[in-house]
Amino acid sequence: MTFDLSTINIPTNPGIYLMKDSDEKIIYIGKAKNLKNRVKSYFTKNQNYKTQKLVEKISDIEFVLTDNESEAFLLESNMIKKYRPRFNIELKDQQRYTYLRISDEKYPRLLVARRTRDGKFLGKGKTFGPFTQGSSKLLTIGTLRKAFQIRICKTLPKKVCLEYHLGNCEGPCEFNDAQKRYVKHVSALEDVLKGKNQTKIFTKKLEEEMHQAAELQQFERAKDIRDTLVRLGSLQTKQKMEYVDKSDEEYFGIGIQEQSATVMNFRMINGVIRDSDKFFFDLVADNSFSNFLFQYYSTHKIPKFILVSEIPENKALLESLLSEQAGFNVQISTPTKGKRRDIINLILKNIQLIHSKGGDPGLVELKEILNLPEIPKIIECFDISNHGVDFAVGSMSRFVDGKPNKSGYRKFKIKTVYGRDDFAMIGEIIKRRYYRLLEENSELPDLVVVDGGKGQLNSAINSLESLGLKLPCISLAKENEEVYVPKNKNPIVISREKPSLKILQHARDETHRFGVAYNRTIRKNKIK
Repeated sequence: MTFDLSTINIPTNPGIYLMKDSDEKIIYIGKAKNLKNRVKSYFTKNQNYKTQKLVEKISDIEFVLTDNESEAFLLESNMIKKYRPRFNIELKDQQRYTYLRISDEKYPRLLVARRTRDGKFLGKGKTFGPFTQGSSKLLTIGTLRKAFQIRICKTLPKKVCLEYHLGNCEGPCEFNDAQKRYVKHVSALEDVLKGKNQTKIFTKKLEEEMHQAAELQQFERAKDIRDTLVRLGSLQTKQKMEYVDKSDEEYFGIGIQEQSATVMNFRMINGVIRDSDKFFFDLVADNSFSNFLFQYYSTHKIPKFILVSEIPENKALLESLLSEQAGFNVQISTPTKGKRRDIINLILKNIQLIHSKGGDPGLVELKEILNLPEIPKIIECFDISNHGVDFAVGSMSRFVDGKPNKSGYRKFKIKTVYGRDDFAMIGEIIKRRYYRLLEENSELPDLVVVDGGKGQLNSAINSLESLGLKLPCISLAKENEEVYVPKNKNPIVISREKPSLKILQHARDETHRFGVAYNRTIRKNKIK
């Protein structure tokens, strides 16, 4: 049942929207200049299959307003990292994001925030981040503690410890003056964790306080401030070292096949290809090349030059956000000639090779997961639509290169089975289908899929064996999306985010839709 938009008030402001399923779990997060216009567009009829599947699962939509599109871009990225919705782009290293936590104690401590797999933070207090793997803030957590005189003891002692004598803590456990100043130290730390500009503002403020203390001949106070500034200087130096040399370049090519995107990159250092990787994501809702690049550079070092096979949308905004994050101007461009263009062409050739091998990255994945003899370019999926003795039919969908081949769909009236025996019915339609293909000497599929569990699978295999066929055959159980394979007692569980499972689900859903429509037609004709 499609979600009723009239039940919620949709603002026209810029911001982000969080789509939730019936279990209140966030399944997609997007951004928009005008939230009302964007959200309403999901409920039009011209959406692709994968976006339709997203819309079918929506039970509620929550909104967070921002002042402008730039803030929406940043907030969307951070919320995706936090909640990891199943329909958003998720990179392989998505779980490497690090958060820091200022604990909820009388004299708070600075800690690394731990998370459960569903994104919930453990422990009370204020959380800051996300910071990338190897982030300067994580590497210098000790420097941060020292710079802001934050205690490290798990239990507050009665007397000052070694950290006090080393000058790393003012000893709020023992001294009243230190207790009063501790609140200011924590507040200043929070400001720095909020962003790079806050660090600069705080540094300038400290410099002014140091000069004032010197003028008032408060030399101890001036010395303490100077020591803090030295530590902050060390922190900022390490932050700059996080980014690569500004002369380095990174190249990206993108290839689109139906509702999926393949991205490949080369990282160049001193003119030499030093690293390469491949990424796949579904073109669901607002998932785009621009979104991919922003997510990618929230966990990878930012070069000065990003060269792409096609200009991403929101190019100016993306350049601005990456430049602010990097601390230098970042340029995104498409080379038209010379060596740079040759590198882009090489990437595109690699992407074409990937596509020609499997037609869809999910098919390659299916071959590996199911241990198939070859990539399943042709998949045929079977289902039974049973509404009593008089209204039992079978249906089959045919997928070629991971996409529906609707001219190859078939429907069957059950002829030899009476009563509600789905196992026997599956056996009948499988036998009829492949007996005919053998008679016609037609092309056989690379993979046979049946909707159901172990019983349906065994029935299908018996029918294939009776025809002397050894076609790869599996079943897909709808309740938990478990894949049953011959001679294995336990099913294979494929992650719901993997493109391989999505191909199987698409084939199963198409077969079910086709069968239900046929069954409905038969019942209508019977009534007439």
